[in-house]
Amino acid sequence: MDHDHAPRRVVILGSTGSVGVQALDVVRRNPEKFTIVALTAGGGNLALLAEQAVAAGARAVGAAAASEPELGRAIAAAARSAGEPDYRPQIVTGPDASAQLAAWPDADVVLNAITGSIGLAPTLAALEAGHLLALANKESLIAGGELVRKAAGDGQIVPVDSEHSAIAQALRSGAREEVDRLVLTASGGPFRGRSRTEMAGVTPQEALAHPTWDMGKMITTNSATMVNKALEVIEAHLLFDIPLDRIDVVVHPQSVIHSMVQFNDGSTIAQASPPDMRLPIALGLGWPHRVSGAATPCDWTKAAQWSFEPLDDEAFPAVGLAKRTSARGSTFMAAYNAANEEAVEAFHSGRIGFTDIVDVVAAVVSEHQGSHEMTLDTVLDAERRARLHARIRCGLQD
Repeated sequence: MDHDHAPRRVVILGSTGSVGVQALDVVRRNPEKFTIVALTAGGGNLALLAEQAVAAGARAVGAAAASEPELGRAIAAAARSAGEPDYRPQIVTGPDASAQLAAWPDADVVLNAITGSIGLAPTLAALEAGHLLALANKESLIAGGELVRKAAGDGQIVPVDSEHSAIAQALRSGAREEVDRLVLTASGGPFRGRSRTEMAGVTPQEALAHPTWDMGKMITTNSATMVNKALEVIEAHLLFDIPLDRIDVVVHPQSVIHSMVQFNDGSTIAQASPPDMRLPIALGLGWPHRVSGAATPCDWTKAAQWSFEPLDDEAFPAVGLAKRTSARGSTFMAAYNAANEEAVEAFHSGRIGFTDIVDVVAAVVSEHQGSHEMTLDTVLDAERRARLHARIRCGLQD
């Protein structure tokens, strides 16, 4: 981002979710750096999507699960109440809406903030269009694996997860061949310190009580099971091309150190900031430049204590399972992720217990048949098979 030139043109996919809302806040506060050209959302909250579009002056608006007339009416109503009755963006609806707008020709950066592996097609579309991809949708990289890596040019993907953003920042401290290990920090979630037996009866409400971050149902549950951290380990492997046996997880409940890079001379570089997603979002949109005032820094005038402890692999087997699954290549991680999404839904609907979630994933992965080639179709087929298998295991389908 050349600070002397016009603002960067931004497309936000998943604008009504937590990351999307915060990204719009970053853009609104930095009009000289960013401008919104297109917004998309699933369509569960058309009123909010329409309000966002009017406020940002987006030229195109998309919704996956809404009809064109529905979205049009919502936008017209929002435009009238904002005193902008002449606002008429291009409207795109249907399951391909996000993929279409990810390839919007007049864009510089696409923020993929969709939750779930439905973000894969938009990720590929943004990369194929040559846009910088600010990636908050880790599942598309997990499921797509080599497919996404092959589609991406050098430096075309900028991570927006706080952990991977921290690693990307720390990696600037040394040459690639000097990197020894990547260390991802985990808050430990709401059940840190509990044994597997003690977690057997926890409720969905308890699983959603995350101590640090405010996230949606899927990601918050994944943080409680440590599946989120498992996916982040695989994402780090794919993003930074570091072998899985050189990527560690350490529990850091304060969530101030977002991750670390250990170099071969014994030095460890850590990135620290109070938990605020606007920092990695702003860095993703502005990469490689920092956005002044994106978030509040640590206050070094106040006493603070940070603690670190090893991950309990017995209580939280998701990370080890993901490493073993990823090592098998092919569509195995697509199956892992899809099975987990179904198992989380089954847990929240009362069909299975909390510790059953990762057990279901392990069972589905153990019986998964990989594909000889990685294409969007083979990945989607692997996901379909894994979802069906998981639903049968959870008693949701015969």
